[in-house]
Amino acid sequence: MKNRRSTTEQFESLLAPQTVKHVFRLYVAGTKPNSIRALQAVKQLCEEHLTDFYELEIIDIFQDRAAAKEHQIVAVPTLVRLQPLPVRRFVGDLTEKGRLLGGLVIAGNGGSK
Repeated sequence: MKNRRSTTEQFESLLAPQTVKHVFRLYVAGTKPNSIRALQAVKQLCEEHLTDFYELEIIDIFQDRAAAKEHQIVAVPTLVRLQPLPVRRFVGDLTEKGRLLGGLVIAGNGGSK
């Protein structure tokens, strides 16, 4: 049986020697509690694991309904990872750090190790 590393270790190993820029877009609904929690969680995750290698754009669907429609956002909060490819979407409770990190690892290396 393979020795499996933790999700955090996998994620950090992807970033350690690289300077991959991660580009995220977070869709929120004003200052609703779920939106505030999602913003705080995503910022914390990015600062802990990506420090200087990320861009985060926040789109309030109350202020920019056209962007939500154009990008087919049907629920908020929604985090879209635009880079590196493939594009990934995370919808709902973004405070589940393990789920979010796991999704980023899988997307980052084309599959789990």
